[in-house]
Amino acid sequence: MSSPKLNCIAVDDESLARKLLQENIEQVPFLNLVKVCKNPYEAMEALQEHKIDLMFLDIQMPGMLGTKFLASLKEKPMVILVTAYDNYAVESYNLDVVDYLMKPVSFDRFSKAAHKALDLHKKAKKSVSAIEGTSPIEEQEYFFVNVEYSLVKIVFNDITHIEGLKDYIKIFVTTQTRPILTKSTLKGIEQRLPSNFMRVQKSYIVNLEKIQSIRNHRISIDKFDIPVSDTNMEALLEAINYKKP
Repeated sequence: MSSPKLNCIAVDDESLARKLLQENIEQVPFLNLVKVCKNPYEAMEALQEHKIDLMFLDIQMPGMLGTKFLASLKEKPMVILVTAYDNYAVESYNLDVVDYLMKPVSFDRFSKAAHKALDLHKKAKKSVSAIEGTSPIEEQEYFFVNVEYSLVKIVFNDITHIEGLKDYIKIFVTTQTRPILTKSTLKGIEQRLPSNFMRVQKSYIVNLEKIQSIRNHRISIDKFDIPVSDTNMEALLEAINYKKP
């Protein structure tokens, strides 16, 4: 089984620090950079719009300290603090962060912290799977949804994309001419999908392996034309390992 991808964001008010964080993240194969944020308010938007597994967070930022921002979150991703100050170490321990990195951060030290987060992520998935009596998502090939009082089996590899419609979703599969309609939200179904699926717009999730072309912020999959939001375009290119010439 391949290593799971961790969706992450980087939060720092200094442009150079953001650039260095982005460069380090891009060198770690299992990290998928979703967004680079200038402040906690942008980070809050990213956390609301995407399923974020890991946040690299600066502490000393204008308007709100990173530690205060972290303490304010009801649902927290894993967090690695990246700071030039050592006087927040005790407070960070109480916030249960994965690691505490001092600037300037060497890539070796950064990589060690990232691998620590990956190990914690794997252990958490195994614990949930053991409690629920299921296999980890990455090991499963299918799942079931409720359709008109019946449980319908859907194979992950058959899904091309998923469209959200308020309290319902349409799951488009290659084995049927019509989409499968079931009561759920995109956020709810997103948590059941393996790492080759990605939210590309508020109302759409796509199977990255089914993409045929991308042009003018539109994804082509068979006869379907799926929009990509401006905020997700860069993350999409990262996810498909596209490097600009």
